[in-house]
Order: sequence, then C-alpha cells, then structure tokens
Amino acid sequence: MRPRREVGARRRPVVGITAYVEPAGWGPWRDLPAVLVPYAYVRAVTAAGARAVVLPPDDHDADVLAGLDGLVLAGGADLDPARYAEPPGRWTESRPERDAGEFTLLTAALATDLPVLGVCRGMQLLAVAYGGRLHQHLPDVVGHDRHRPAPGVFGTHPVRFAPGSRIAGVMAGSGEVNTYHHQGVADPGGLSVTGWADDGVIEAVEDPDRRFVLGVQWHPEVADDLRPFRALVAAVPAD
Repeated sequence: MRPRREVGARRRPVVGITAYVEPAGWGPWRDLPAVLVPYAYVRAVTAAGARAVVLPPDDHDADVLAGLDGLVLAGGADLDPARYAEPPGRWTESRPERDAGEFTLLTAALATDLPVLGVCRGMQLLAVAYGGRLHQHLPDVVGHDRHRPAPGVFGTHPVRFAPGSRIAGVMAGSGEVNTYHHQGVADPGGLSVTGWADDGVIEAVEDPDRRFVLGVQWHPEVADDLRPFRALVAAVPAD
C-alpha cells in the first residue's frame, strides 16, 4: 500500500535502477561480492524528481515492478552473446546472471508499458530484447578506440539525432556526448534508430509506439545531464 499524502500533492515517482554484482572493497573488506551501482545514477534520478530504488539481479519474477513508476537499465559489463545467438568474442566479458534478471524486468516492463530508460549496456539490452544484435568489439568495426579511449577514461564525440524523434527533443541544442563502451548496437531489432555518432555508431534507439522506451549509448549521469532522466520521470502517468 502506498503512503498517504495530502490532497492535491503529487507522489514522488519511484524509479528502479538495475544494479551490478561485482567484487568490491570497503573498510577492512576486500573483493567481497557486492550489489552496487554508481551513485551518479541515483543522483540523476533523484535530481530529476523521483525516488531511486536499486534493483539487484533477480530472475525469479518481476513483481517489484508493481511498486515502480519507471525503470533505468544501467551500464556495466557486456551482454552474453548467446542472447543474440553468437559465440563470445575475444574481448567480451559478460554477466549472465545480471542478464537474466534484467531481461525478466524488461519483458514485464514492456508488457505493462512502464517507462524505460536504457543507458549504455542498458541500450544494448533493449536492442537485443527487441530482436537485435551487437557488435562485440567496436574497434574491429570502426577502426579506432575513441568510444573507450582508455580504462576508466571517458571520451567525447559528435552526435546527431533524427529530426522529430523523442531524443532530438530531449537533447535539443546538444551536438556532442560523452562515451565509454567497446560494444555497440549492430541491429536494433524492432526499435527505431534515432541517434548516431560521427562514425555511424548507433547512439540512440526508441520505441515510438510505447509511452517511453528510450536507449542512449552515452552516459548522461556522468555528465550531470538530467534531461534523459527528467524525460523518463515526465513520462510517468499522473496519479
């Protein structure tokens, strides 16, 4: 049951953020398996006007969505290429348990038209869920590593958007984005491609037939760009 609120007051939307399971350290502890997500995601969702809830990988069911108003598919490790019927490449590092949990959530979210924002890996997951496939190592395709210049170092590159698309409206006035990924969308499946880097790499996908399904290949949370998160929150139906 949702908490009571004053008449006329709008409840703050609740947005789930999918999380990682990775070895981590704090205090005296080292390399313990931990559920974590970069705080930049939480900060962006909160600043966009929503309550952030971190979602550990769990493929038993998607019941948690009943308490959510939106879903953010966060970045992270590569998708298992088995999801798009390919063997893993030399540079692919996947997390099948996370894939299972996120596909469970995404399938149910799409079935109920819950607003969804995919960031980096999250955009790639959207593409695969819609029947697409990925480039497993972009430098082999585009001939450079500007999309991930060095470990832990973000790059930047020009970007263009399809006129009239949702992302063009969200990112109006922007011609450059930050970047940190070595994989990319090769085939968007049933999604519409609405953004491209200057080298042709797909940078944005969306489903214009749903309330809000948007994927961005860059990291707006790192750049403190709230616009995609505000657009997600704005898509939440009023109570």
